[in-house]
Amino acid sequence: QVQLVESGGGLVQVGGSLGLSCVASGTIDAQYNMAWFRQAPGKEREFVGGIGWREEIRGYSASVKGRFTISRDYAKNTVFLQMNSLKPEDTAIYYCARDRLGFRPNVAETTGEYDDWGQGTQVTVSS
Repeated sequence: QVQLVESGGGLVQVGGSLGLSCVASGTIDAQYNMAWFRQAPGKEREFVGGIGWREEIRGYSASVKGRFTISRDYAKNTVFLQMNSLKPEDTAIYYCARDRLGFRPNVAETTGEYDDWGQGTQVTVSS
């Protein structure tokens, strides 16, 4: 069993930056693909970006590409999401998740491919 705990959410102004962290604990295999999703009120949970078991494997949604960056610290079992140039439409609860298959050569973008989730952290971008 793996526990994922996100942190770093908060209130930020348009154009600002925020960094999220996701720490994994429990039975952990570092060779897992990880991803960030987000869910705004009244909307479905959507893919934000992911990182493979090898850091060069990364993928982002079109809406955040060029503004958000995912990285990971294997020694600390932590995945990061650096968010820059934030917009009001980035307002959502952000979740990290672990790929149900472990590692694969690409980043999966659908919620069904992830079976461990954190509790989420709220990000609010004010205009």
